[in-house]
Amino acid sequence: MSEITTPGDEATDPQALYEAIQREVDGVLVGNDEVIEHLTIALLTRGHVLLEGVPGVAKTTIANLFARATGLGYGRIQMTPDILPADITGTQVYRQHSGEFELHQGPIFTNVLVADEINRATPKTQSALLEAMQERHVTIEGDTLSLPTPFLVIATQNPIEMEGVFELPEAQRDRFQFKLTVDLPSRENERELLDRFDDDPDLEPEVIEQAVETTGILSARKVATEVHVASAVKEYILDIVNASRTHPDVAHGGSPRATLAFLNGAKARAAIHGREYVIPDDVKALGVPILVHRLVLGTDAELGDIEPSSVIREILQTIEPPGADVSDVSAVADPQSQYGDG
Repeated sequence: MSEITTPGDEATDPQALYEAIQREVDGVLVGNDEVIEHLTIALLTRGHVLLEGVPGVAKTTIANLFARATGLGYGRIQMTPDILPADITGTQVYRQHSGEFELHQGPIFTNVLVADEINRATPKTQSALLEAMQERHVTIEGDTLSLPTPFLVIATQNPIEMEGVFELPEAQRDRFQFKLTVDLPSRENERELLDRFDDDPDLEPEVIEQAVETTGILSARKVATEVHVASAVKEYILDIVNASRTHPDVAHGGSPRATLAFLNGAKARAAIHGREYVIPDDVKALGVPILVHRLVLGTDAELGDIEPSSVIREILQTIEPPGADVSDVSAVADPQSQYGDG
């Protein structure tokens, strides 16, 4: 695939970093560019991602490709009902030859951790990820250990499996910055997939090479935090989250964590698209991925087969975005000015 980007090429440029990752992953992945975009945003904002899709749509492969393109450590846990928290975090192992206990770190000590079929694990095991996802450290028999930086959890789940699964509780779902649906490919993309594997039957994630440096990722994170967010855009975020709490079909709406996910995610999205300021379209594009797993619908809405995504789209269509030039602080006070690229 492509050559490894040398340090400095993407060291302070989130857009160059994103394009390098996307270009490398495209060598194997067909479609799903939006998923890679959101994974990049999550990486730059210390977020975590929940991927949902039927079997065979390459959820785990996407995570593997992303880890390889970023050059980050990759670990995978196949969640099952009998897996224990210690199987994830690690434990103290007694070494008979030395007569001492030795710490055995679990697979969570990596940069990109895939929790495959997370809803097959018991709630006790699911909760083992809570501390790690929020605090970036784990506690093993009284010892608190920091996790590597960056640290990103990508969990997958199958929406059509109903037996032998444990639905993620609200507290666990809220830890995920985004929930993304990996759909079946279009006929055109599936034909391209056929052609690629016909030409190269051995096409595997292993052909992906590192496209960026870890120093570049950390520098790009800092650049993303410095993206300007106008007051009007912040009010727009608050309007959307508040509407998710007061909508008649919703019992529980977005949390303050969702509000911060909008702020940080919109900054990173602007940065990877080459802007130093957030526009309303950045916020709008993140509406469904941020809120769809956080909304708890009322009983009547559930009985009426109303989907959370349809509620969110209705909210986004109803709330008027700010019309000021959000690229300039002085222009925000002028309601007659218009932003050009939003």
